[in-house]
Amino acid sequence: MKNIGIIGGGSWGSALAQVLADNGHKVKIYMRDKSSVDEFNLKGTNEKYLPGIVFDRIIRASSDINELSDSEILIFAIPTQSVDSVISKIHNIFDDNAIFVNVAKGIEIKTYKRISQIFNKYIDEDRFVALSGPTHAEEVSIRMPSAIVASSVSERSMNIVQDLFMNKYFRVYTNEDLIGVELGGATKNILALGLGIADGLGYGDNTKAAIMTRGMHEIVRLGTKLGGSAATFYGLTGMGDLIVTSTSMHSRNRKAGICIGKGYSMDQTAKEVKMVVEGIKTCEAVYHLSNDLNIEMPITQEIYKILFKDSDVSNAVENLMERDKKREVLE
Repeated sequence: MKNIGIIGGGSWGSALAQVLADNGHKVKIYMRDKSSVDEFNLKGTNEKYLPGIVFDRIIRASSDINELSDSEILIFAIPTQSVDSVISKIHNIFDDNAIFVNVAKGIEIKTYKRISQIFNKYIDEDRFVALSGPTHAEEVSIRMPSAIVASSVSERSMNIVQDLFMNKYFRVYTNEDLIGVELGGATKNILALGLGIADGLGYGDNTKAAIMTRGMHEIVRLGTKLGGSAATFYGLTGMGDLIVTSTSMHSRNRKAGICIGKGYSMDQTAKEVKMVVEGIKTCEAVYHLSNDLNIEMPITQEIYKILFKDSDVSNAVENLMERDKKREVLE
């Protein structure tokens, strides 16, 4: 049994807490909101994020981060844009051998950094593990069979995390391509927004298959330029995550895209989704990064224009369809 701390009591942090409790570990979740802490500890529920789920009572919640200081493993389940401000303040309260596991998927907008690069400002790189894959909290929390990937520059650390989470309904693979794993998880959210927009416009399967396939080609082009392996992007943390995020109503990125496709404003979309939509900020970061690197990403560019330049969604589709004729070349 290990002492596990989870920073962030949203849907994914709560679902992973249940996986760890099922595996016999002692789990504490840090939540900022005192009323959420009281609900979790008194009722074993987190109705705001996972309604109807009753969690194992071995899991405890706290609004005092210092109560997690004995954690051997720290799981960070917070939005990408908040990672630096949080880790900078709390990394020193944990043991020097503690392993830090990130489960968010994004790119920091100010620096274009992957999340591991943010953590590496404060901890040794061999203590960081990314846990990423096609896994909705709503399904994991009811123990539906799921598969995910643990990735690190340290084989020891990712093996520890694999053993920590692995059970009969939660299968964990390892992959040493940390760059590919992180970029696949982050960039597929952009495509999920685009696929949601297509749904909102009323387009069918043909359109969505084209966006998914050509969009993955863009991701591979960017990812390999930045040092990732093409094979990783066609695995669980790339294509697998894209499939689940772009086809499921559990996906907040797809929901946001549907709203935008129906003509909702960004403010209306945020009210409808009610949770952080990682793909929006990631789209902004990837748009600028691809321009800096001179990498052609037409689908990403059109989604960016819709989100940040008030481009009409119908014009975006026309722009993509009327591009110069090309051969389908798969590098």
